[in-house]
Amino acid sequence: MRSMRRGIKEMDLILSAYADANLETMNEDALARYDSLLHENDQDLYQWVTGQADCPAPYAVLIRDISQVFQK
Repeated sequence: MRSMRRGIKEMDLILSAYADANLETMNEDALARYDSLLHENDQDLYQWVTGQADCPAPYAVLIRDISQVFQK
């Protein structure tokens, strides 16, 4: 639900698509990292996902995965 109710519509669409495709198969560590990511500012998230800004190292793999879903 938190993936769909963001601050900006673009992140609603991107994160809900990612969540639909991946949440069921994520282990506890991946879920914890995703939960932590959801606490980040939408403006920052959008820039990270679209490659406009570098993301923090702990989120690098997750952002790359989200970006791949976004690009499809």
